[in-house]
Amino acid sequence: MQTTSSTANAAEERPSFYTVAEVARLLRVNRATIYRAIAADAFPAVRVRGRYVIPAVALDQLAAEAAVSGAVVDVAAIAAARRISREVARMIGGRP
Repeated sequence: MQTTSSTANAAEERPSFYTVAEVARLLRVNRATIYRAIAADAFPAVRVRGRYVIPAVALDQLAAEAAVSGAVVDVAAIAAARRISREVARMIGGRP
């Protein structure tokens, strides 16, 4: 299957990860808001040494969930459910 050159170029230009500053700009919030959410384990991020990056797919999933549900997506609630799932799995000796 062949893709159009514009689709292929867009895929090549799109990063796999965004910096905190880029995510803050995309979401139109302050960088400190993103850092606080990450620190509270309420926003998906990967820490590489002392620097955080946000997977592009995580932003895509958040946007898709908001579009599909037609409701507010509470990232903190998603993170809390994830933490509970990990804790339950740890308690019963399984993997999340």
